[in-house]
Amino acid sequence: MECPNCRQNASRVIDSRPSDENRAIRRRRECENCGFRFTTFERIETTPLLVIKNDNTREPFNRKKILHGVMAAGQKRPITSAQFEELVDHVENKVRQQGVSEISSKKIGQLVMDELAELDDVAYIRFASIYREFKDMSSFMKTMEDMIAKREKGN
Repeated sequence: MECPNCRQNASRVIDSRPSDENRAIRRRRECENCGFRFTTFERIETTPLLVIKNDNTREPFNRKKILHGVMAAGQKRPITSAQFEELVDHVENKVRQQGVSEISSKKIGQLVMDELAELDDVAYIRFASIYREFKDMSSFMKTMEDMIAKREKGN
């Protein structure tokens, strides 16, 4: 595999382990030319999944887009990058388990919100403020009150 540092095609695998709930293999590699270490992932090739946007256009499912959104929502919160990755893994797995070739962005957003609600209240509210497109302050406050009530029920 090509080294991202020196672009030579000579690297060796140092370590391999399962990742993404055994749906991928994480490999640590070392370039035999310059000694640079890097990580690669091997995943099962899945059937293409299209996301139906609000304007009815379709685009390929992009886990990086979800990761970017949840990281923005969780900025300056005590959430590790591993927790963000795990959240996105859960969302992607739930989407793919539905066995559909197309899914609406609204359904994906709801899955993300369900996961964020379990992870961090502030990140959930931040994400909801964009995802739900609140019309006014009262609808935003209602969402916050619902979350507080749900937390109090659970405790």
